[in-house]
Amino acid sequence: MKRSEVNQYISYAMKFMSENMFYLPYWAYWTPSDWKQMADRSEEIIENGLGWDITDFGSGDFLKTGLTLVTLRNGNLNKSSKPYCEKIMLVRNNQITPMHYHVLKTEDIINRGGGLLCMKLWNSAPDGSVLDGSIEVKIDSIHTIVRSGEKVCLNPGQSICYTPYLYHTFWAEEGDCLVGEVSSVNDDKKDNRFLEERGRFSAIEEDEEIRHYLCNEYPQE
Repeated sequence: MKRSEVNQYISYAMKFMSENMFYLPYWAYWTPSDWKQMADRSEEIIENGLGWDITDFGSGDFLKTGLTLVTLRNGNLNKSSKPYCEKIMLVRNNQITPMHYHVLKTEDIINRGGGLLCMKLWNSAPDGSVLDGSIEVKIDSIHTIVRSGEKVCLNPGQSICYTPYLYHTFWAEEGDCLVGEVSSVNDDKKDNRFLEERGRFSAIEEDEEIRHYLCNEYPQE
């Protein structure tokens, strides 16, 4: 991805979230010069990977296969800290997040507004392959049975719980969708298992100046 694209997608997400009355913390708007002034007071943000995450999962086509996330709060598996995580995500219309599961993380995924949030689910086998059959999930905390690969759509306000080892892929229909995530501690470097090998963090071509750091780009000094 090009830096100009990353800048564009962050600007679009800021506008979409504001229009949908979701307000980000002040540090989500900080520029690199702001970080220079605040880095010594922002250890938790840096260590726990809070902030912007723009990924095309190595596809080279963000609008087709990609996701915009902001990690708002998170613990750290390497130290005693918060046992929870919260994210806000922008899923663009027909934009796919590839099929994956988490080994450790349990997460509630919430349609916070906009279009429909659609998904397909599969149980995983011990070797990481896909199992067919019925799946029991909780939608709005109600026990629900779906079939492997069945399309499930959430209206605004609805939520679903993804448990560990449950394969899921999702996308938006009928417009861009604002999606919340409330989960146990998140570790995107180690806890994602894709059915097909994918890059979690995109390589960035620096064709213009950084407007806002991504969560894996904060200066270390």
